[in-house]
Amino acid sequence: MLTLPPKVTDRAFARLAEIAEMTGTPRALRVAVDGGGCSGFQYDIKLDDPASDDLVLEKDGQRVLVDAVSLPFLTNAVIDFTEELIGARFVVQNPNATSSCGCGTSFSI
Repeated sequence: MLTLPPKVTDRAFARLAEIAEMTGTPRALRVAVDGGGCSGFQYDIKLDDPASDDLVLEKDGQRVLVDAVSLPFLTNAVIDFTEELIGARFVVQNPNATSSCGCGTSFSI
């Protein structure tokens, strides 16, 4: 299987643009993987400023950041934005995860 960086959907970039418009301060979305959570790893998704070693995924002036340590865990993943009955949030569809928990932010490899 070809190793590719994560892909960000148009819907996720559009939501970032909406957030920037509401706050008046454009910030990048950081998607990181930390140890912990109920399945071994968990996603840390937050607005942040870029660091020198980040992979920057950009479209229409909106940016998504992935740090060098998290990048191998997010190979071929899709970063999306979803609106459901439980709320609206950024989500990661990760083909590397062998299992995940109900919260949607914790997974194992």
